[in-house]
Amino acid sequence: MKVLIADKFVDHGVDALREARCEVILDPDLKDEILTKAVSETRCNALVVRSTRVTTEMLNASPNLALVIRAGSGYDTIDVPAATQRNIRVCNCPGMNSVAVAELTIGLMIALDRRIVDEAADLRRGVWNKREYSKARGLKGRTLGTIGLGRIGYEVAKRAAAFEMKLIYSDVIEQKSIEQEPGIRKVPLKELLAGEDCVTLHVPGGKESKHMIGPDELALMKPTAFLIHHTAPAAVDDVALVEAVKSGTIAGAAVDVYEVEPAASDKEFTNPIGQVPKIYGTHHVGASTEQAQDAVAEEVVRIVRGYVENGEFINCVNPS
Repeated sequence: MKVLIADKFVDHGVDALREARCEVILDPDLKDEILTKAVSETRCNALVVRSTRVTTEMLNASPNLALVIRAGSGYDTIDVPAATQRNIRVCNCPGMNSVAVAELTIGLMIALDRRIVDEAADLRRGVWNKREYSKARGLKGRTLGTIGLGRIGYEVAKRAAAFEMKLIYSDVIEQKSIEQEPGIRKVPLKELLAGEDCVTLHVPGGKESKHMIGPDELALMKPTAFLIHHTAPAAVDDVALVEAVKSGTIAGAAVDVYEVEPAASDKEFTNPIGQVPKIYGTHHVGASTEQAQDAVAEEVVRIVRGYVENGEFINCVNPS
């Protein structure tokens, strides 16, 4: 079994794959045409990726390719229909990074309310402005609206409940089994947007979620509200978000994903989001904790072992 890993992957995960008698080729810099060439040259049986896009050309490059593993939950960067047509199974690692993303969500919620980023930047410039930064609303008793109550949304709700926030959610599925524990209730999306103090998104990628938050949706929000976006990049209209914050339609935002992101080797970021003072941007690192990456690696190994030892496809998103 030859496994090509075209993204960062923890050392103990590589060791575990080799212990499972796999030949492992690890090159986190493989992208685009270079990755297609590597798939062809290695004639790999399995391809493991994180954020790397997997195209039809890549899927066709190795006659032995049987398995593509997304080392994370979302798989909208993989051409699943093309994989299905070629009888290649696509598997993912759902829930392995949920806590990491939830922790960053809560951290940025606090940072927005207390303006921690701006305070730290001023102090580094030698500016003391206690009067300005003494203004904060606080989170206790505020309403958090979660769009998408899957694994990540649930972990966010649990943590927000500890802050004694009021919790509402909007989802295409009614999550009756998990509503009671954090004390969360379902409302229509428009009601959620209009009634919350903070909105956080945790939805799958794809056509259904593209620009689900645009100018009209942002206009429904309170001028004191925050938006936290750690979900599928295209779920929020970046241009509309910039305008909403600059115009005061909403109070601010925190963003970890972007409609257009630099390549891993790039050192510059020219998206307007990075230039707006009331938008806190992070580097698409929501899942990038040691705990999360260890859990993802263990799940990747479990998936490979399942295929090698039993011919099964664990967490398969395109079963035959």
